[in-house]
Amino acid sequence: MIAADLDVQDVSWGPAKAMAPVLHSTTFKVSAGRVVGVVGPNGAGKSTLLRLLYRFQQPATGQVQIGGTDIWSMKARDCAKQIAAVLQEQVSAFGLTVREIVSLGRTPHLSGFSFGGAGNEQVVDAVLTRLDLHHLAGRVFGTLSGGERQRVMIARALTQEPQVLILDEPTNHLDVRHQLEVVSLIRSLGLTIVVSLHDLNMAVGVCDDVLVLKDGHPKGFGPPETLLTDRLVSDTFHVDARRENLATSGSSHFTFTLPN
Repeated sequence: MIAADLDVQDVSWGPAKAMAPVLHSTTFKVSAGRVVGVVGPNGAGKSTLLRLLYRFQQPATGQVQIGGTDIWSMKARDCAKQIAAVLQEQVSAFGLTVREIVSLGRTPHLSGFSFGGAGNEQVVDAVLTRLDLHHLAGRVFGTLSGGERQRVMIARALTQEPQVLILDEPTNHLDVRHQLEVVSLIRSLGLTIVVSLHDLNMAVGVCDDVLVLKDGHPKGFGPPETLLTDRLVSDTFHVDARRENLATSGSSHFTFTLPN
């Protein structure tokens, strides 16, 4: 898999006849292989932005480009070969095994009535190995733990062989161990990744850059170490935020209290 630049130019979106957009004009660029976190309170426009990035909705204004090409100028199948998404809503498995779920990611690469082939099986096997899922390949998806299911859904996305991976709250509803596993996996993939996160401390730890949204407006974009100031975080989330530098690790950590 080869990462590609993702260029988001002046995109906005809102339902027809709405008084105001749900997402106002937003611009940022993700260089190939970097991880960008999208953070903000509920209703900030995070999920709306992600839907524009994986071509579920077409922007009212602007463009989303991969490698300099507007994704809406591509055929849907070609776009699915370049962008994969892992959403909060997981598939209804209907008794499918892990291997069958992961194999669904090859769909954009199939032609006519083709349902397999040695090349596709090699891709599936490689992804199962990479995500340490071979021992679960025959298990029914619905019998897995939350962390195992999330790894399977990421595996399905990787079998698309995308250049850009979109992750919507990938650690939601996971316990601490499985959150750490998913974060470690994200950092190891080497793809261009856009991930929405609620946990600011996780965003600081996993993301090269962060986009902050509030009420559908972009409030800043850049490295989390410099962008996420106490004031910006406090104003965005309506809390009193304090960033503390941890001398032992050289990293930093936010603490939050309710304003007086």
